[in-house]
Amino acid sequence: MNTHHNLRPGHTLDRPLRVALVGAGARGAAYASLVAQAPSGAAIVAVAEPRDRQREQIAAEHGLEPQDCHADWRDLAAAGRVADAVIIATQDADHVEPALIFAALGYDILLEKPLALSAADCLRIGEAVRANDVTLAVCHVMRYTRYTKKLVSLIAEGAVGDVIGVQHLEPIGWWHFAHSYVRGNWNSIRQGSPMLLAKSSHDIDWLAHVVGRRALRVSSFGSLTHFRHDRRPEGAAARCLDCKLSDSCAYSAQKLYLEGRYGEGVREYFTLVAADALDDDSVQRALREGPYGRCVYDHDNDVCDNQVVNIEYEGGVTASFTVTAFTPQENRHTKVFGSGGQLTGDGRRIEVLDFTTNEVVSYDTDADGASAADGHGGGDRGLIEDFCRGLSEGRPELITSNADASVASHRVVFAAEEARLAGSVVKL
Repeated sequence: MNTHHNLRPGHTLDRPLRVALVGAGARGAAYASLVAQAPSGAAIVAVAEPRDRQREQIAAEHGLEPQDCHADWRDLAAAGRVADAVIIATQDADHVEPALIFAALGYDILLEKPLALSAADCLRIGEAVRANDVTLAVCHVMRYTRYTKKLVSLIAEGAVGDVIGVQHLEPIGWWHFAHSYVRGNWNSIRQGSPMLLAKSSHDIDWLAHVVGRRALRVSSFGSLTHFRHDRRPEGAAARCLDCKLSDSCAYSAQKLYLEGRYGEGVREYFTLVAADALDDDSVQRALREGPYGRCVYDHDNDVCDNQVVNIEYEGGVTASFTVTAFTPQENRHTKVFGSGGQLTGDGRRIEVLDFTTNEVVSYDTDADGASAADGHGGGDRGLIEDFCRGLSEGRPELITSNADASVASHRVVFAAEEARLAGSVVKL
């Protein structure tokens, strides 16, 4: 029996894959659950998480002993290589150090996006992965949906001829944006990252995957247009629980966290982020004391709520990407313009118009819902299954969001933000 394992083409593992978890928040816990369900066979064997409740919950769910549970990921690292792979699902600003340390220890790594908050740190992670001959997969879950796999295969088969251009929309959803990018951990460029990196590095990466060419030039426009102090309605209170305008406000905290206006599963997922518990007393206390109960017009946010990015790829292929808060929370919408046809997709259904016959062929990939609460259209499960199979069965081709691809797509994100701030076109 192998003591440790790294991905090698054709080298299969003769036991279940062993995975450690660093960061047991909503994303980390979801990935851990999916690891335990992986058809190839895999198990969570250790956890590092500073919050007692989350750490104890992972231990209970995965049958971990006290010595397998750590409050600090450094203590897990100090134990040596106790697993084959590690999932790093810490906050965005805390990706670099654990990625470098676990790579040096010989772990294969599944790293939540974004890779890092600067292009230089992304390159450092990529270099560490290569230097230590380990596998890195970034959690660009959109690559791993049935929908994406079908769409990419249709393009590869020539369903639209040569790809000329792509039009892509990410509709974040008004209440989701208020949760994550006004009240939540991703609301500040000063303290974290631009919204394009925190939210839409998925989409910039997905476009690179679909187009299959290297990006050459980038431009971008966007700003914080609505969630500002000067847009605060007259009479609005500092906290939603005290506000007489809550019934008429689209962004009322009560509607999401207490009333479940957008679906019970959605309420449970996002309320656990806001309050760490679902009972009314805990939620009321969180809305009274924490950031998720503050008025969206009286917050500390500075990230864009609307942005467009234009990309030119090799061979003159172009892409136009829009990300905006001011939509329902739904799947992305995409049009691929080809020399021989047009492909239209909505995250589940794909329609291909053939210019020669003027006929439309439709495909239903039966994808799940678009939000994190719904597993990102099956992308979360697809990512974990392909990661575990890739390592267990020696099949690196299953891991498409590898270090080289992810570093390249992150460079486009940083270039787009540079272009937005400078009002320029940035060459890559």
